[in-house]
Amino acid sequence: MINVLIVDDDFMVAKVHAGFIQRTPGFAVVGVAHTGAQAVIEAGRLQPDLVLLDIHLPDINGLDLMHKLRAVAPELDVLVISAAREVETVRKALRGGIVHYLIKPFSQTDLQERLEHYRSAYQGLDSAKDVAEQSDVNRVFGLDRTDRPLPKGCSIETLKLVEAALNDADGDLSAAEVAVELGTSRVSARRYLEYLHDEGVLEVRLKYGAGRPERRYVLKA
Repeated sequence: MINVLIVDDDFMVAKVHAGFIQRTPGFAVVGVAHTGAQAVIEAGRLQPDLVLLDIHLPDINGLDLMHKLRAVAPELDVLVISAAREVETVRKALRGGIVHYLIKPFSQTDLQERLEHYRSAYQGLDSAKDVAEQSDVNRVFGLDRTDRPLPKGCSIETLKLVEAALNDADGDLSAAEVAVELGTSRVSARRYLEYLHDEGVLEVRLKYGAGRPERRYVLKA
């Protein structure tokens, strides 16, 4: 179970956020604080895994509060939830080592998506193994292909079919060959292939002949 401390000066907003968290499997709200001073006390007492931190607090800026919270709870992770949209504020938060920055107002789905990513990425990295692979690090930094948005008009189901076609192929394939295999247009097939290439899954081989060289794709070993 991931224990969460909510820090927000608005009592009703904090209550709403608590409801969102309690409806997210694997998370539990262990405390709520409405000022920076109260947050430091609760963080030291409860030793939560994660704090949902508002920036606009009555006695201190939330970004300045992060250092105080980590002084009493060194293993604490921070997810900022704030109406502050200034670019410099976001930059400062990122430099402070937050796991995410969620701008108010947001929906339950918005928050749950961030929490679920935190659980699978950060918590998984802590317990999975002694040595991290690049894929583990990519997941933490949001570079896992299953978490990243696909190009407009693409679906995860078709993406898997494209990967399966390449996996079953004896060698490299062109976009036209993949299109025939899947019954899609060449333009659509190429969009998926280029996406996989950008993600580092495929390598491109150029076949030279008359006219422009043909791009052919093969799964990386």
